[in-house]
Amino acid sequence: MNTIKLRSMLEQFYLEDIGDCDLSSEFLFPESVIGELNIVAKMDGIFCGTKVIEEGVRVVDRNTTVNCYVEDGTPIVKGSVIATAKGSVQSLLKSERVILNLIQRMSAIATETNRVVGKIEGTGTKVCDTRKTMPGLRMLDKYAVRTGGGFNHRNGLFDAVMLKDNHLAFAGSLTKAVETVKAALGHTVKIEVEIESFEQLQEAIAAKVDIIMFDNCTPETIAEWIAIVPDSIITEASGMITNDTIRTYAETGVDYISLGYLTHSVKALDISANVSIHTK
Repeated sequence: MNTIKLRSMLEQFYLEDIGDCDLSSEFLFPESVIGELNIVAKMDGIFCGTKVIEEGVRVVDRNTTVNCYVEDGTPIVKGSVIATAKGSVQSLLKSERVILNLIQRMSAIATETNRVVGKIEGTGTKVCDTRKTMPGLRMLDKYAVRTGGGFNHRNGLFDAVMLKDNHLAFAGSLTKAVETVKAALGHTVKIEVEIESFEQLQEAIAAKVDIIMFDNCTPETIAEWIAIVPDSIITEASGMITNDTIRTYAETGVDYISLGYLTHSVKALDISANVSIHTK
């Protein structure tokens, strides 16, 4: 994770939340009042967000000390103390909500990814994410997927070519679209094509694309079609894949299964923060 980028993100999040000042904390506590913040798990899961905690408290107040007791990717149980921070009560109360919002989401993504990876264990297929991330949080969402044992798809529109149905429709054909892109593209960038028919599959193979995605295809169809895909082409399945069917998809021999719901429909893992006042 890019720590410089993380700090910049946190600064923006705090500017949104704190605004000109924290009316509650600043009017109630002098800066000299010192306290301790304990971050505690209220659910079992896989933790993700150590750097968010460490950088989060320091962005608000560099004098705050923090100790994280759980590494990213480690299982946590209800009641586990994840981290402790000590510093100005004002600063701790300003930082807690932003930190909690982020680590609850990241831990939920890591937990669900870990669960899904476990469901297809032994098949050789890898689970990956999509671009269906929360705007502004893509770096954190994708880091959380990796923490849970998954893999990242492209980070954005800029680091890989992915030709979908709309691209192909405007280009006129799959073959023409691939030829046009290849003529202009640098040699280090991969080309992926979504296919939904056997004819498109044949075109994609003939065009020597790098990755073929079986989009909204049944496991039976993928198992049949994948047999003619050369080993030099990576295969991916996406769409119509549920918790009940994911292992069946993995058993087709597909290289990757991409799941948008890992990041677009995640339910936050319950984590709380408690602040207590200490004397200097």
